[in-house]
Amino acid sequence: MKVAVFSAKPYDRKFLEKFNQQHGHILKFFKPNLDSQTVTLATGFEAVCVFVNDSLNRTVIEALSNLGIKLIALRCAGYDNVDLNATQELGITVARVPAYSPYAVAEHAIALILTLNRKIHRAYYRVREGNFALNGLLGFDLHNRTVGIIGTGKIGRITGQILRGFGCRILAYDLYPNKEFAEKYGEYVALEELMRQSDIISLHCPLTPETHHLINAKAIALMKPGVMLVNTSRGGLVNAQALIDGLKSKQIGHLALDVYEQERDMFFEDLSGEIIQDDVFQRLLTFPNVIITGHQAFFTEDALNNIAETTLSNITAISQNHPCPNQIKAVNS
Repeated sequence: MKVAVFSAKPYDRKFLEKFNQQHGHILKFFKPNLDSQTVTLATGFEAVCVFVNDSLNRTVIEALSNLGIKLIALRCAGYDNVDLNATQELGITVARVPAYSPYAVAEHAIALILTLNRKIHRAYYRVREGNFALNGLLGFDLHNRTVGIIGTGKIGRITGQILRGFGCRILAYDLYPNKEFAEKYGEYVALEELMRQSDIISLHCPLTPETHHLINAKAIALMKPGVMLVNTSRGGLVNAQALIDGLKSKQIGHLALDVYEQERDMFFEDLSGEIIQDDVFQRLLTFPNVIITGHQAFFTEDALNNIAETTLSNITAISQNHPCPNQIKAVNS
């Protein structure tokens, strides 16, 4: 198939071209995100390959359909940026990469927890400046602390398993509890109970209309004073203004974000010479107990290998009219 690859970075090209040697598709790489302004770049192609910050709303889907696009190949697990009802109506197939490396994201969540707790980021700069004072670097033992895992898909379960190894007590919330996880690693409780009891809360659930702003002012008020909150899932799960209010009141004692609701025009880009216009994001950066990484959690060699291999396998299966286990159906289908 002729495939237009949007939001293409050098690493995307490297891994996709490596695995495409086995598939023989015609790939053309475009730096811009896919949206209503760039959709015409897909002219002459049969498929588009997109990532998390590409916009595939009804307007874009209709434009893709008019250009003859038959397949949207996602290089990610989440698909909240795709209007599935529109793709179904217009006969466009959608496929994703459901499990590129749950270990990559889980391990990044653990790295954020450890860094926040032991102030590794602050200690690094102090030592480089010859400052070896320990004031302000006090942390706490993870052992015996209660950690709440919201969402126990593969990533959430692995995060809980790792933290169990630290000696943490694991509480979990999921609409569909995992029996093995409950037997070996954690206890499923109501969401409000998890928020009240947890010293650390880590988000690992998909973004849906029901989970949008799951963490808001009301939820933060339920949490333990000084709670550590970690989000490596989707930015829209949290209300950023409520986070600021929680940090100012010290209800939130530590915050780590790898995703941000308005990340689309910032993350994956070098804006070091620009003035960032997002005042809420800039305010979050001013807190000494906040760490933000730019949607980096997935970014391991293992994950990029799996993403490229699965994405191209999806394209091949669909182009040859073979069953594709990673095809996504509309909710109402």
